[in-house]
Amino acid sequence: MDFNNDFFYVARNRYLLRIYTYMMCCVLLFCACAESATASSLLENVSPISANGHVNVLIEIPAGTNEKWEVDKKTGQLSIEILDNGQPRNVNYLPYPANYGMIPKTILPKRKGGDGDPLDVIVLGESISRGTIEECKLIGVMKLLDRGEQDDKLIAVSKASVFRNINSLNQLDSLHNGVSIILKTWFENYKGKNKMSFLGFDSKEEANHILSVSMNDYIALKEK
Repeated sequence: MDFNNDFFYVARNRYLLRIYTYMMCCVLLFCACAESATASSLLENVSPISANGHVNVLIEIPAGTNEKWEVDKKTGQLSIEILDNGQPRNVNYLPYPANYGMIPKTILPKRKGGDGDPLDVIVLGESISRGTIEECKLIGVMKLLDRGEQDDKLIAVSKASVFRNINSLNQLDSLHNGVSIILKTWFENYKGKNKMSFLGFDSKEEANHILSVSMNDYIALKEK
């Protein structure tokens, strides 16, 4: 038995094991930081306005699905909504007729009658994958009350969709009859009878005004 060689091999293996353990810890730490940064970016690091002057919409719920996903305001992570009974929330109605999401760095404050959440956006067009930041053009707004709280839904078209040349709700109704009726019917009823109150549709100018106010309200909230 060569004691010196055995001692050398044992010492080397222990050294290599320590290096491997250290490297794995660094990898796990890096992944955790990257995940945290990604989660944070959903609320904090994504501009509400694109470089082209349109809006950036984070898609939370793709068209044609029933699972209720949203960005958690505390963690910044996109996750499925959990009910009080511990079960994931699924909309007990027809699937979403359009993509649904939110505009980062916006808020409808409760002190102004809002729900305290970022602005909701209905994005017309083909189904878009959950978590996508989609550049969209506002064409109007559907004004709603959710059990007495302001719950406006901005209406937008994806720049990559068949609706990309639509510039207003009037044009939408003229070229694609029935779309606005579908939206009204669905959002009035998806939570159950008498839960949502439809107040009417309004112009893209009003939609942009709501967006501007909600962006300013978000800035004011962060400066407190």
